[in-house]
Amino acid sequence: MKRSDLEKNVSDEKSFHMTPDEFRRHGHAVVDWIADYQARIESFPVLSQVKPGEIRASLPAAPPAHGEPFEALLKDVERLILPGVTHWQSPNFFAYFPCNASGPGILGDLLSSGLGVQGMLWSTSPACTELETHVTDWLVRMLGLPEKFLSSDTGGGVIQDTASSAALCALLAARERATHYASNKKGCNGRLVAYASTQSHSSLEKAAMISGIGVENLRLIEVDENLALRPDVLQRQVDADRRAGLTAFFVCATVGTTSSNAMDPIAAIGGICRQHDLWLHVDAAMSGTAMLCPEFRHLQDGVELADSYNFNPHKWMFTNFDCSCFWVADRKALIQTLSILPEYLRNPASESGAVIDYRDWQIQLGRRFRSLKLWFVIRHYGVEGFQHHIRQHVKLAQQFAEWVRNDDRFELAAPVPLNLVCFRHKAGDAANQGILDCLNRSGDVFLTHTKLNGKLTLRLCVGQTNTQARHVEHAWKRIQAEAGKVEEGES
Repeated sequence: MKRSDLEKNVSDEKSFHMTPDEFRRHGHAVVDWIADYQARIESFPVLSQVKPGEIRASLPAAPPAHGEPFEALLKDVERLILPGVTHWQSPNFFAYFPCNASGPGILGDLLSSGLGVQGMLWSTSPACTELETHVTDWLVRMLGLPEKFLSSDTGGGVIQDTASSAALCALLAARERATHYASNKKGCNGRLVAYASTQSHSSLEKAAMISGIGVENLRLIEVDENLALRPDVLQRQVDADRRAGLTAFFVCATVGTTSSNAMDPIAAIGGICRQHDLWLHVDAAMSGTAMLCPEFRHLQDGVELADSYNFNPHKWMFTNFDCSCFWVADRKALIQTLSILPEYLRNPASESGAVIDYRDWQIQLGRRFRSLKLWFVIRHYGVEGFQHHIRQHVKLAQQFAEWVRNDDRFELAAPVPLNLVCFRHKAGDAANQGILDCLNRSGDVFLTHTKLNGKLTLRLCVGQTNTQARHVEHAWKRIQAEAGKVEEGES
Protein backbone atom coordinates (compact mmCIF):
# COMPACT_ATOMS: atom_id res chain seq x y z
CA MET A 1 0.00 0.00 0.00
CA LYS A 2 1.35 3.40 -0.95
CA ARG A 3 1.64 6.16 1.59
CA SER A 4 -0.80 9.02 1.16
CA ASP A 5 0.49 12.43 0.16
CA LEU A 6 -0.36 13.67 3.64
CA GLU A 7 1.72 10.93 5.26
CA LYS A 8 4.63 11.72 2.94
CA ASN A 9 4.46 15.42 3.72
CA VAL A 10 4.30 14.84 7.48
CA SER A 11 7.18 12.35 7.48
CA ASP A 12 9.35 14.64 5.35
CA GLU A 13 8.81 17.70 7.56
CA LYS A 14 11.50 18.80 9.98
CA SER A 15 10.19 18.27 13.50
CA PHE A 16 12.48 20.76 15.28
CA HIS A 17 12.30 18.52 18.35
CA MET A 18 15.30 17.06 20.15
CA THR A 19 15.44 13.35 19.34
CA PRO A 20 15.82 10.73 22.08
CA ASP A 21 19.43 10.10 21.01
CA GLU A 22 20.22 13.82 21.03
CA PHE A 23 18.56 14.17 24.42
CA ARG A 24 20.66 11.31 25.77
CA ARG A 25 23.88 12.87 24.49
CA HIS A 26 23.08 16.39 25.64
CA GLY A 27 21.71 15.11 28.93
CA HIS A 28 25.01 13.43 29.69
CA ALA A 29 26.76 16.71 28.90
CA VAL A 30 24.51 18.63 31.31
CA VAL A 31 25.02 16.12 34.12
CA ASP A 32 28.77 16.28 33.54
CA TRP A 33 28.60 20.09 33.63
CA ILE A 34 26.69 20.07 36.93
CA ALA A 35 29.13 17.59 38.47
CA ASP A 36 32.08 19.72 37.34
CA TYR A 37 30.36 22.87 38.65
CA GLN A 38 29.94 21.29 42.06
CA ALA A 39 33.60 20.24 42.08
CA ARG A 40 34.84 23.76 41.27
CA ILE A 41 32.19 25.83 43.05
CA GLU A 42 34.69 27.22 45.57
CA SER A 43 36.61 28.87 42.73
CA PHE A 44 33.76 31.35 42.12
CA PRO A 45 32.94 34.49 44.13
CA VAL A 46 30.08 33.43 46.40
CA LEU A 47 28.14 36.65 45.78
CA SER A 48 27.85 37.60 42.11
CA GLN A 49 30.04 40.58 41.30
CA VAL A 50 28.14 41.86 38.23
CA LYS A 51 26.54 45.30 38.05
CA PRO A 52 22.79 45.84 37.47
CA GLY A 53 21.92 45.31 33.80
CA GLU A 54 25.22 43.65 32.95
CA ILE A 55 23.74 40.22 32.20
CA ARG A 56 21.02 41.59 29.92
CA ALA A 57 23.53 43.74 28.09
CA SER A 58 25.49 40.59 27.22
CA LEU A 59 22.46 38.89 25.63
CA PRO A 60 21.26 39.34 22.02
CA ALA A 61 18.57 41.97 21.58
CA ALA A 62 16.39 39.67 19.46
CA PRO A 63 15.59 35.96 19.77
CA PRO A 64 17.15 33.58 17.22
CA ALA A 65 15.18 33.05 14.03
CA HIS A 66 16.63 29.56 13.69
CA GLY A 67 17.49 26.98 16.29
CA GLU A 68 21.03 26.86 17.62
CA PRO A 69 23.23 23.86 18.51
CA PHE A 70 22.86 22.68 22.09
CA GLU A 71 26.61 22.97 22.56
CA ALA A 72 26.26 26.73 22.05
CA LEU A 73 23.61 26.91 24.78
CA LEU A 74 25.78 25.16 27.33
CA LYS A 75 28.78 27.26 26.34
CA ASP A 76 26.77 30.44 26.95
CA VAL A 77 25.70 29.22 30.37
CA GLU A 78 29.37 29.15 31.25
CA ARG A 79 30.22 32.42 29.51
CA LEU A 80 27.16 34.59 30.15
CA ILE A 81 25.12 33.13 33.00
CA LEU A 82 27.69 31.95 35.55
CA PRO A 83 29.06 35.46 36.19
CA GLY A 84 25.58 36.51 37.29
CA VAL A 85 25.00 33.58 39.63
CA THR A 86 25.20 33.91 43.39
CA HIS A 87 26.37 30.47 44.41
CA TRP A 88 23.84 29.29 46.96
CA GLN A 89 25.42 25.84 46.98
CA SER A 90 28.89 27.14 47.85
CA PRO A 91 30.16 25.85 51.21
CA ASN A 92 31.15 29.50 51.86
CA PHE A 93 27.51 30.65 51.61
CA PHE A 94 26.48 31.72 55.12
CA ALA A 95 23.77 34.24 54.19
CA TYR A 96 20.00 34.28 54.85
CA PHE A 97 19.04 30.68 55.58
CA PRO A 98 20.41 27.81 53.50
CA CYS A 99 18.62 26.69 50.37
CA ASN A 100 20.65 23.58 49.90
CA ALA A 101 20.54 20.82 47.33
CA SER A 102 21.99 17.35 46.86
CA GLY A 103 22.67 14.79 44.17
CA PRO A 104 19.60 12.65 44.88
CA GLY A 105 17.41 15.76 45.03
CA ILE A 106 18.67 17.02 41.67
CA LEU A 107 18.18 13.62 40.05
CA GLY A 108 14.69 13.30 41.52
CA ASP A 109 13.86 16.73 40.11
CA LEU A 110 15.22 15.64 36.73
CA LEU A 111 12.92 12.63 36.73
CA SER A 112 10.00 14.83 37.74
CA SER A 113 10.72 17.12 34.80
CA GLY A 114 11.07 14.15 32.49
CA LEU A 115 7.72 12.72 33.51
CA GLY A 116 6.12 16.15 33.09
CA VAL A 117 3.25 15.37 35.47
CA GLN A 118 0.63 17.98 36.33
CA GLY A 119 -0.67 16.51 39.58
CA MET A 120 -3.71 18.66 40.30
CA LEU A 121 -5.98 15.63 40.76
CA TRP A 122 -5.42 12.06 41.89
CA SER A 123 -6.63 10.94 38.48
CA THR A 124 -4.08 13.11 36.63
CA SER A 125 -1.33 10.89 38.09
CA PRO A 126 -2.15 8.67 41.07
CA ALA A 127 1.54 8.13 41.92
CA CYS A 128 2.10 11.89 42.27
CA THR A 129 -0.64 12.16 44.89
CA GLU A 130 -0.07 8.92 46.77
CA LEU A 131 3.70 9.33 47.05
CA GLU A 132 3.17 12.85 48.41
CA THR A 133 0.75 11.57 51.04
CA HIS A 134 3.18 8.82 51.97
CA VAL A 135 6.33 10.94 52.36
CA THR A 136 4.49 13.62 54.35
CA ASP A 137 3.24 10.84 56.65
CA TRP A 138 6.82 9.57 56.95
CA LEU A 139 7.94 13.04 57.99
CA VAL A 140 5.31 13.31 60.74
CA ARG A 141 7.05 10.42 62.49
CA MET A 142 10.56 11.51 61.50
CA LEU A 143 10.00 14.95 63.07
CA GLY A 144 8.10 13.72 66.14
CA LEU A 145 4.94 15.61 65.16
CA PRO A 146 1.52 14.76 66.62
CA GLU A 147 -0.34 11.90 64.95
CA LYS A 148 -3.31 14.15 64.16
CA PHE A 149 -1.22 15.41 61.21
CA LEU A 150 -1.21 11.93 59.62
CA SER A 151 -3.42 11.25 56.62
CA SER A 152 -4.78 8.22 58.48
CA ASP A 153 -6.06 10.59 61.19
CA THR A 154 -8.08 13.80 60.82
CA GLY A 155 -5.32 15.79 59.14
CA GLY A 156 -2.65 15.27 56.54
CA GLY A 157 0.24 16.85 54.74
CA VAL A 158 0.80 18.53 51.40
CA ILE A 159 3.88 19.92 49.66
CA GLN A 160 3.60 23.64 48.96
CA ASP A 161 6.12 25.72 47.03
CA THR A 162 7.20 27.88 50.00
CA ALA A 163 6.36 28.66 53.61
CA SER A 164 4.69 31.86 52.37
CA SER A 165 2.04 29.80 50.56
CA ALA A 166 1.64 27.56 53.60
CA ALA A 167 1.05 30.58 55.87
CA LEU A 168 -1.52 31.98 53.45
CA CYS A 169 -3.39 28.67 53.28
CA ALA A 170 -3.39 28.44 57.08
CA LEU A 171 -4.68 32.00 57.41
CA LEU A 172 -7.44 31.38 54.87
CA ALA A 173 -8.58 28.17 56.57
CA ALA A 174 -8.57 29.95 59.93
CA ARG A 175 -10.56 32.84 58.46
CA GLU A 176 -13.22 30.52 57.09
CA ARG A 177 -13.45 28.51 60.29
CA ALA A 178 -13.93 31.72 62.27
CA THR A 179 -16.68 33.02 59.93
CA HIS A 180 -18.35 29.63 59.41
CA TYR A 181 -17.22 29.78 55.75
CA ALA A 182 -19.11 33.00 55.09
CA SER A 183 -16.13 35.22 54.23
CA ASN A 184 -15.41 33.19 51.08
CA LYS A 185 -18.85 34.23 49.85
CA LYS A 186 -19.28 37.74 51.21
CA GLY A 187 -15.73 38.92 51.87
CA CYS A 188 -14.23 40.08 55.14
CA ASN A 189 -15.99 42.54 57.43
CA GLY A 190 -12.84 44.24 58.73
CA ARG A 191 -13.27 42.80 62.23
CA LEU A 192 -11.03 39.72 61.96
CA VAL A 193 -7.75 40.04 63.86
CA ALA A 194 -4.62 37.88 63.52
CA TYR A 195 -1.46 37.83 65.64
CA ALA A 196 2.26 37.22 65.12
CA SER A 197 5.43 38.52 66.73
CA THR A 198 7.44 41.52 65.61
CA GLN A 199 10.05 38.97 64.50
CA SER A 200 7.70 36.85 62.38
CA HIS A 201 8.42 36.43 58.69
CA SER A 202 7.14 39.15 56.37
CA SER A 203 5.02 36.56 54.57
CA LEU A 204 2.45 36.96 57.36
CA GLU A 205 1.94 40.60 56.39
CA LYS A 206 1.60 39.64 52.75
CA ALA A 207 -0.90 36.91 53.69
CA ALA A 208 -2.94 39.49 55.62
CA MET A 209 -2.98 41.67 52.50
CA ILE A 210 -3.94 38.88 50.10
CA SER A 211 -6.56 37.30 52.36
CA GLY A 212 -8.46 40.54 52.90
CA ILE A 213 -7.70 40.63 56.62
CA GLY A 214 -5.66 43.79 56.17
CA VAL A 215 -2.23 44.60 57.55
CA GLU A 216 -3.75 46.86 60.22
CA ASN A 217 -5.59 43.83 61.57
CA LEU A 218 -2.37 41.83 61.94
CA ARG A 219 -1.19 42.54 65.47
CA LEU A 220 2.60 42.28 65.84
CA ILE A 221 3.25 41.25 69.43
CA GLU A 222 6.38 42.44 71.21
CA VAL A 223 9.12 39.99 72.11
CA ASP A 224 11.22 39.21 75.18
CA GLU A 225 14.96 39.51 75.70
CA ASN A 226 15.45 36.34 73.61
CA LEU A 227 13.39 37.87 70.77
CA ALA A 228 10.57 35.37 71.29
CA LEU A 229 6.88 36.28 71.35
CA ARG A 230 5.60 37.23 74.80
CA PRO A 231 2.49 35.19 75.71
CA ASP A 232 1.43 37.69 78.37
CA VAL A 233 1.34 40.51 75.81
CA LEU A 234 -0.55 38.26 73.38
CA GLN A 235 -3.13 37.46 76.05
CA ARG A 236 -3.68 41.13 76.86
CA GLN A 237 -4.01 42.05 73.18
CA VAL A 238 -6.51 39.28 72.46
CA ASP A 239 -8.57 40.31 75.49
CA ALA A 240 -8.51 43.96 74.40
CA ASP A 241 -9.57 43.11 70.85
CA ARG A 242 -12.42 40.93 72.04
CA ARG A 243 -13.66 43.70 74.34
CA ALA A 244 -13.60 46.03 71.32
CA GLY A 245 -15.96 43.67 69.49
CA LEU A 246 -13.32 42.28 67.15
CA THR A 247 -12.92 38.61 66.20
CA ALA A 248 -9.53 37.18 67.14
CA PHE A 249 -8.99 34.10 64.99
CA PHE A 250 -5.35 33.27 64.15
CA VAL A 251 -1.88 33.20 65.73
CA CYS A 252 1.43 32.37 64.07
CA ALA A 253 4.18 31.03 66.34
CA THR A 254 7.67 30.69 64.90
CA VAL A 255 10.22 27.98 65.57
CA GLY A 256 13.35 29.78 64.42
CA THR A 257 12.65 33.35 63.30
CA THR A 258 14.39 34.63 60.18
CA SER A 259 16.32 37.43 61.85
CA SER A 260 17.70 35.61 64.87
CA ASN A 261 16.39 32.01 65.02
CA ALA A 262 14.30 32.91 68.07
CA MET A 263 12.00 30.19 69.42
CA ASP A 264 8.47 31.25 70.32
CA PRO A 265 7.00 29.41 73.38
CA ILE A 266 4.48 27.26 71.57
CA ALA A 267 2.98 25.61 74.66
CA ALA A 268 2.06 28.93 76.28
CA ILE A 269 0.83 30.40 73.00
CA GLY A 270 -1.15 27.24 72.29
CA GLY A 271 -2.87 27.48 75.65
CA ILE A 272 -4.11 30.97 74.79
CA CYS A 273 -5.29 29.72 71.39
CA ARG A 274 -7.25 26.89 72.97
CA GLN A 275 -8.83 29.28 75.47
CA HIS A 276 -10.08 31.60 72.73
CA ASP A 277 -10.57 29.10 69.87
CA LEU A 278 -7.80 30.66 67.76
CA TRP A 279 -6.11 28.79 64.92
CA LEU A 280 -2.45 28.17 65.82
CA HIS A 281 -0.04 27.96 62.88
CA VAL A 282 3.55 26.95 63.62
CA ASP A 283 6.13 28.22 61.14
CA ALA A 284 9.29 26.11 61.45
CA ALA A 285 10.54 26.87 57.95
CA MET A 286 14.25 26.34 58.57
CA SER A 287 14.56 25.02 62.09
CA GLY A 288 11.96 22.31 61.60
CA THR A 289 14.65 20.18 59.96
CA ALA A 290 16.50 20.09 63.30
CA MET A 291 13.55 18.13 64.73
CA LEU A 292 14.89 15.09 62.89
CA CYS A 293 17.23 14.96 65.92
CA PRO A 294 15.30 14.12 69.12
CA GLU A 295 17.60 16.28 71.25
CA PHE A 296 16.31 19.45 69.57
CA ARG A 297 12.58 18.72 69.78
CA HIS A 298 12.20 20.56 73.09
CA LEU A 299 12.46 23.74 70.99
CA GLN A 300 8.91 23.14 69.79
CA ASP A 301 7.32 21.82 72.98
CA GLY A 302 3.57 22.30 72.69
CA VAL A 303 3.39 21.51 68.98
CA GLU A 304 0.55 19.10 69.73
CA LEU A 305 -1.61 22.23 70.20
CA ALA A 306 -1.02 23.42 66.62
CA ASP A 307 -3.74 23.47 63.96
CA SER A 308 -1.14 23.64 61.19
CA TYR A 309 2.62 23.26 60.86
CA ASN A 310 5.13 24.00 58.15
CA PHE A 311 8.81 23.36 57.49
CA ASN A 312 10.94 23.58 54.35
CA PRO A 313 13.02 20.56 53.31
CA HIS A 314 14.49 22.91 50.69
CA LYS A 315 16.19 24.93 53.42
CA TRP A 316 18.23 22.45 55.45
CA MET A 317 17.22 18.96 54.36
CA PHE A 318 19.15 18.70 51.09
CA THR A 319 16.01 18.83 48.93
CA ASN A 320 16.48 21.40 46.19
CA PHE A 321 14.06 24.31 45.91
CA ASP A 322 11.09 24.33 45.98
CA CYS A 323 9.68 21.95 48.60
CA SER A 324 7.75 23.12 51.66
CA CYS A 325 5.80 20.61 53.77
CA PHE A 326 2.55 21.82 55.31
CA TRP A 327 0.29 19.85 57.65
CA VAL A 328 -3.17 20.52 59.04
CA ALA A 329 -4.88 18.81 61.95
CA ASP A 330 -8.29 19.10 60.26
CA ARG A 331 -8.05 18.60 56.50
CA LYS A 332 -11.77 19.20 56.08
CA ALA A 333 -11.35 22.83 57.15
CA LEU A 334 -8.61 23.39 54.56
CA ILE A 335 -10.45 21.60 51.75
CA GLN A 336 -13.74 23.37 52.43
CA THR A 337 -11.86 26.68 52.31
CA LEU A 338 -10.03 26.13 49.02
CA SER A 339 -12.13 23.68 47.00
CA ILE A 340 -13.78 24.85 43.78
CA LEU A 341 -15.03 22.23 41.34
CA PRO A 342 -15.73 23.34 37.78
CA GLU A 343 -17.35 20.80 35.47
CA TYR A 344 -14.16 20.15 33.50
CA LEU A 345 -12.42 18.78 36.61
CA ARG A 346 -15.18 16.36 37.60
CA ASN A 347 -14.15 12.69 37.48
CA PRO A 348 -15.27 9.39 39.03
CA ALA A 349 -12.28 9.03 41.37
CA SER A 350 -12.80 12.44 42.96
CA GLU A 351 -16.54 11.92 43.30
CA SER A 352 -15.96 8.57 45.01
CA GLY A 353 -14.43 10.39 47.99
CA ALA A 354 -11.73 7.72 48.18
CA VAL A 355 -8.83 9.86 46.95
CA ILE A 356 -7.03 13.10 47.77
CA ASP A 357 -7.06 15.91 45.21
CA TYR A 358 -4.26 18.20 46.29
CA ARG A 359 -5.57 21.06 44.18
CA ASP A 360 -7.95 21.58 47.12
CA TRP A 361 -5.05 22.00 49.55
CA GLN A 362 -3.32 24.96 47.90
CA ILE A 363 -3.86 28.30 46.13
CA GLN A 364 -2.93 27.33 42.58
CA LEU A 365 -4.58 24.60 40.54
CA GLY A 366 -1.53 23.06 38.89
CA ARG A 367 1.21 21.29 40.81
CA ARG A 368 4.51 19.58 40.12
CA PHE A 369 5.69 16.13 41.19
CA ARG A 370 7.75 17.51 44.12
CA SER A 371 7.43 14.41 46.27
CA LEU A 372 9.70 12.48 43.89
CA LYS A 373 12.82 14.47 44.82
CA LEU A 374 11.87 14.40 48.51
CA TRP A 375 11.44 10.63 48.32
CA PHE A 376 14.85 10.27 46.68
CA VAL A 377 16.52 12.42 49.33
CA ILE A 378 14.91 10.61 52.27
CA ARG A 379 15.80 7.21 50.85
CA HIS A 380 19.38 8.23 50.00
CA TYR A 381 20.29 9.79 53.37
CA GLY A 382 18.00 7.93 55.72
CA VAL A 383 17.29 9.38 59.15
CA GLU A 384 20.87 8.57 60.18
CA GLY A 385 22.37 10.66 57.37
CA PHE A 386 20.20 13.69 58.12
CA GLN A 387 20.98 13.54 61.81
CA HIS A 388 24.73 13.33 61.11
CA HIS A 389 24.79 16.49 58.99
CA ILE A 390 22.40 18.51 61.18
CA ARG A 391 24.48 17.75 64.25
CA GLN A 392 27.66 18.69 62.40
CA HIS A 393 26.18 22.01 61.25
CA VAL A 394 24.96 22.86 64.74
CA LYS A 395 28.36 21.93 66.18
CA LEU A 396 30.14 24.22 63.70
CA ALA A 397 27.80 27.13 64.46
CA GLN A 398 28.28 26.65 68.20
CA GLN A 399 32.05 26.68 67.68
CA PHE A 400 31.76 29.93 65.74
CA ALA A 401 29.67 31.43 68.54
CA GLU A 402 32.37 30.47 71.01
CA TRP A 403 35.01 32.26 68.91
CA VAL A 404 32.82 35.38 68.98
CA ARG A 405 32.45 35.16 72.76
CA ASN A 406 36.21 34.91 73.18
CA ASP A 407 37.02 37.94 71.01
CA ASP A 408 36.70 41.15 73.00
CA ARG A 409 35.96 43.14 69.83
CA PHE A 410 32.73 41.25 69.13
CA GLU A 411 29.54 40.30 70.95
CA LEU A 412 26.67 37.89 70.37
CA ALA A 413 23.43 39.71 69.60
CA ALA A 414 21.03 36.82 70.29
CA PRO A 415 20.97 33.30 71.73
CA VAL A 416 22.32 30.53 69.47
CA PRO A 417 19.98 27.54 69.82
CA LEU A 418 20.95 25.88 66.53
CA ASN A 419 22.93 26.87 63.44
CA LEU A 420 22.48 30.66 63.15
CA VAL A 421 24.87 33.04 64.89
CA CYS A 422 23.90 36.72 65.21
CA PHE A 423 26.87 38.84 66.21
CA ARG A 424 28.34 42.29 65.81
CA HIS A 425 31.49 44.32 66.26
CA LYS A 426 31.24 46.55 69.31
CA ALA A 427 32.38 49.61 67.32
CA GLY A 428 28.84 50.20 66.05
CA ASP A 429 26.71 50.05 62.91
CA ALA A 430 29.18 51.71 60.54
CA ALA A 431 31.91 49.26 61.49
CA ASN A 432 29.62 46.28 61.02
CA GLN A 433 28.39 47.56 57.67
CA GLY A 434 31.99 48.04 56.58
CA ILE A 435 32.96 44.52 57.57
CA LEU A 436 29.93 43.08 55.77
CA ASP A 437 30.52 45.06 52.57
CA CYS A 438 34.19 44.14 52.37
CA LEU A 439 33.52 40.46 52.99
CA ASN A 440 30.81 40.25 50.34
CA ARG A 441 32.78 42.26 47.76
CA SER A 442 35.72 39.90 48.20
CA GLY A 443 33.67 36.92 47.08
CA ASP A 444 35.37 34.76 49.71
CA VAL A 445 32.24 34.38 51.83
CA PHE A 446 28.69 35.70 51.78
CA LEU A 447 26.96 36.95 54.93
CA THR A 448 23.79 38.98 55.40
CA HIS A 449 22.56 41.27 58.16
CA THR A 450 19.52 42.14 60.21
CA LYS A 451 18.63 44.70 62.87
CA LEU A 452 18.14 43.50 66.43
CA ASN A 453 17.22 45.94 69.18
CA GLY A 454 17.83 48.73 66.69
CA LYS A 455 21.44 47.71 65.98
CA LEU A 456 22.85 46.42 62.71
CA THR A 457 23.75 42.78 63.27
CA LEU A 458 25.72 40.30 61.19
CA ARG A 459 24.29 36.83 60.61
CA LEU A 460 26.24 33.64 59.88
CA CYS A 461 24.12 30.58 59.14
CA VAL A 462 25.75 27.15 58.77
CA GLY A 463 23.64 24.80 56.67
CA GLN A 464 24.97 24.33 53.16
CA THR A 465 25.27 20.72 52.04
CA ASN A 466 29.07 20.64 51.80
CA THR A 467 30.08 23.19 54.44
CA GLN A 468 32.85 21.80 56.64
CA ALA A 469 34.91 23.01 59.59
CA ARG A 470 37.54 24.55 57.31
CA HIS A 471 34.94 26.81 55.68
CA VAL A 472 33.67 28.12 59.01
CA GLU A 473 37.24 28.64 60.22
CA HIS A 474 38.03 30.54 57.01
CA ALA A 475 34.95 32.73 57.47
CA TRP A 476 36.01 33.66 61.01
CA LYS A 477 39.56 34.50 59.90
CA ARG A 478 38.20 36.71 57.12
CA ILE A 479 35.83 38.45 59.55
CA GLN A 480 38.70 39.07 61.96
CA ALA A 481 40.87 40.41 59.14
CA GLU A 482 38.21 42.85 57.95
CA ALA A 483 37.57 43.91 61.54
CA GLY A 484 41.25 44.72 61.85
CA LYS A 485 41.08 46.93 58.76
CA VAL A 486 38.06 48.78 60.14
CA GLU A 487 39.84 49.34 63.44
CA GLU A 488 42.96 50.64 61.68
CA GLY A 489 40.81 53.09 59.75
CA GLU A 490 39.35 54.43 62.98
CA SER A 491 42.71 54.92 64.70
